[in-house]
Formats: sequence, C-alpha cells, structure tokens
Amino acid sequence: MRLIALLLALAPVMAHAQTDITLGGLSADPGAPIEVAAETLTVDQASGVAVYAGNVVIGQGDMRVAAEQVTVELNPETGDIARLVISGQVTFVTATEAAEAATAVYDLTTGSLVLEGSVLLTQGASAISADRMVIDVAGGTARMEGNVRTVFRQAGQ
Repeated sequence: MRLIALLLALAPVMAHAQTDITLGGLSADPGAPIEVAAETLTVDQASGVAVYAGNVVIGQGDMRVAAEQVTVELNPETGDIARLVISGQVTFVTATEAAEAATAVYDLTTGSLVLEGSVLLTQGASAISADRMVIDVAGGTARMEGNVRTVFRQAGQ
C-alpha cells in the first residue's frame, strides 16, 4: 500500500500558469484508504519487481489512476519502492482535473514523474496537450514538451 501512497503523493506538485491551468496539480487525500484492483498481480522477489496487470485501477479519496499495467520496481539495497512504470491508456482523474498519456514513469529516487505519448491535461474547460510532461515532484514544477497546444476558457464561456 505504501506504493500507492507514494504514487498519489503528486498532490503538492503545483506550477501555476497565468490561467486557470495548473501543471502537475493533480490532487489526492493522502489520509484516505487506498484500493488497488487488477486482473492479475505477479511478484518476483528475486528481482524486486511486482506487476499489476489488466484493467488496473488505483483509488484514494477522489483520485483514480487507471492503466493496463503498473510495474513496481524496488531498490535492491533498501527494499523501498524505487520506480513505478505505468503503461497502457494511463489516466489520472480527480473531481476537478484529469491527465491522460500512453505511459508514465514515477522515479522516487529522483522525484520525477514523466508522462509521455499524447499527453492531455484538462482542468475545467481548459486543456493543454503535448508529447511529454515532466513534473519535478520535489521542486513543484512541471514542463510540457513537444507539440504543445493550449485551449484557455474563461469562466462563463
């Protein structure tokens, strides 16, 4: 369960633009219970890898993460979670925003979350799309790269 709590620790990542769009602002309730559903779970103790596969849904509070597969890689020295590799129609959703990508990699050792492949971030009526979104979890910054397109909608439009 510590794995999911770390994944959902994206909450404090905030990089404000001059609009109502907040890059990396996906939020969750870290005190809420965590639930993971998948068709299969495979654990390889020798390699320190666990794989949730088939319609994976991770929930905590109003945050949902859905994908076809989530691979958990452990640090062989400490046994702590080192990296999450999320693939196959990746979706992060809260009550107020959503992000979609082909893949996402959350590296806990560097504090980076990288979403790649037709990334789409929507917040209300506004949206940003790009090839790649890089979030510095520790620094609270985010960057959209490659074919960046933005649609800004003001309240009431």
